[in-house]
Amino acid sequence: MAEKFDHLEEHLEKFVENIRQLGIIVSDFQPSSQAGLNQKLNFIVTGLQDIDKCRQQLHDIMVPLEVFEYIDQGRNPQLYTKECLERALAKNEQVKGKIDTMKKDFRLLLIQELSKVFPEDMANYRSIRGEDHPPS
Repeated sequence: MAEKFDHLEEHLEKFVENIRQLGIIVSDFQPSSQAGLNQKLNFIVTGLQDIDKCRQQLHDIMVPLEVFEYIDQGRNPQLYTKECLERALAKNEQVKGKIDTMKKDFRLLLIQELSKVFPEDMANYRSIRGEDHPPS
């Protein structure tokens, strides 16, 4: 999977370099540099074709729209991943806290209700567990 991305990255780097060189040629254009300009334009067209060929290998890759928003805002897209993980960890802690609270409350409620229905059995249970009195 990584080789697909490496291949695309290589083509994108070549394309960016050709665009940079084209900008240099155009900014200082002389009629004698027309052949070089034509050659760079052909390289750019070929580069776009190569990038388009890579697209077919990567058609199944899904990128969240928020990543593009980060890029549009000039932020590092890796921050999106970091912030998603931080949000997931925070939510995980919150849910874990709720589960722990529910387990304690449920256990106490269960013991209270069982003590009402089966007082002798629960007294035996509490003595085995070493509890002196029923929880309230």
